[in-house]
Amino acid sequence: MTMRFLVAGGAGFIGSHVCERLIECGHSVTCLDNELTGHRANIEYLVDHPSFRFIHCDAERAPDVEADIILHLASPASPKHYGQFQIETLSANSAGTRRLLELAEENGARFLYASTSEVYGDPLQHPQTESYWGNVNPIGPRSCYDEAKRFGEALTMAFWRQRGVNAGIVRIFNTYGPRMDAEDGRAVPEFIAAALRGDPLSVYGNGLQTRSFCFVDDLVSALLLIARDVGVPGQVFNIGNPAEITVIELAEVVLRAAGVDQRICFKPAMPDDPMQRRPDISRVQQRYGWTPSVPLTDGLKRTVDYFRNLKPAAVQAAS
Repeated sequence: MTMRFLVAGGAGFIGSHVCERLIECGHSVTCLDNELTGHRANIEYLVDHPSFRFIHCDAERAPDVEADIILHLASPASPKHYGQFQIETLSANSAGTRRLLELAEENGARFLYASTSEVYGDPLQHPQTESYWGNVNPIGPRSCYDEAKRFGEALTMAFWRQRGVNAGIVRIFNTYGPRMDAEDGRAVPEFIAAALRGDPLSVYGNGLQTRSFCFVDDLVSALLLIARDVGVPGQVFNIGNPAEITVIELAEVVLRAAGVDQRICFKPAMPDDPMQRRPDISRVQQRYGWTPSVPLTDGLKRTVDYFRNLKPAAVQAAS
């Protein structure tokens, strides 16, 4: 069945993969993006497709669009970007969320809010379940993102409870893959860019902090299963890969994927950097039978190949 999707943040890393998958499946897609951290190049090949439409604007100024499903992925998502665009991050997840929820209400559409594992902060529960309330510093350097997402979740739930909007939330854990921005400051693109330049890989802190990395194709599959499911209003789902790895181990896997042998250097820890992060995905597994299928070694090889094919200046700029 062909459906009409509005994808806010559709020119971003994850958003562009969502748009691509939807077009491949025969759906109609309106992509909304202000290109603050998204890139037109990510969706340029879709622009001439008859079922694809691009609108350049902020989420909070989204025009009236007819849609059956609205996906809100519009927000800076890396520490470097939301640190640079703090007010814009807060606005995208507050005013932007409200505007898109109002559109969902007007259309009678399903609404899915892309939240983040950052709502768990530096977690005291491990792994993190959807029922965990989190351990977040509300005025720390990361708060513009953490608290913006927590507010966006609260607003989403308010529209479901008070106005009957069929709204849900996904909490996305660390995701990687082609179309990541070489300059966004996250571990995977930073490590890959350094490896391809022949530079040391910089690890912040002692490198023993853990993360769980999900390949973008797996993430998109889960996200769209939840987006199309009208039978779970008001529900929250973690999406991620529960395979846990230390940052040092990640650096070593990147070096092997790139086929290079460089040293790892250590830098001071980032403020409020969580020590552990791993999703409990039992809820999404039980509902949809979904589990990530792309091993980290395979996904990183595909991501390294993507970075190798970028213009050299794009990788060099990440230094």
